[in-house]
Amino acid sequence: MADGEARADGEAPGDRAARGDRRARADDGARAGAGVRTGGAVRPGTGGGPGRLLVAVYAVFALAAGARAGVQIATRFSDAPVAYALSAFAAAVYVLATVALARGGRTSFRVAVAACSIELAGVLVVGTLSVADSAAFPDETVWSGFGRGYGFVPLVLPVAGLLWLRRTARQGGGPVAGGGRPVGGGE
Repeated sequence: MADGEARADGEAPGDRAARGDRRARADDGARAGAGVRTGGAVRPGTGGGPGRLLVAVYAVFALAAGARAGVQIATRFSDAPVAYALSAFAAAVYVLATVALARGGRTSFRVAVAACSIELAGVLVVGTLSVADSAAFPDETVWSGFGRGYGFVPLVLPVAGLLWLRRTARQGGGPVAGGGRPVGGGE
């Protein structure tokens, strides 16, 4: 086809991309803030609507935990290597959750569920161990005392994330719509 020549459907090459048509995207059809089309209605993906606030809080915690872990590891790693490594791990989980929640789509949905689940397990396990045996953690981590140093937000955040993912999966209605669950609920 010659440059500028119209196609059989009447569109010139590149018209879709120039219009910003979502069908031109190849990433599960979802992006941050993009709606999910189901049955004529447009519903927010995991990163749209109230999910934007959740993504923003995760981003702040990723930055805070990452900066804290970076400083601790760089300046006094030998004082409490387990605690500082856990802080770095928590930061990595927050980054993963932030990106997965913001992207939307089937794969990102599954990654976000895994990240929020790992985060919840980490807060519960590290929180319990740090309360039961404070000597095991000579310095606090993000998850110590169930996130006491961060106003218990690390305890509430994964629960809010999992609830939001559950809500958007039900609204999305399946993988074609970007909801993350197989058609028919997958149960």
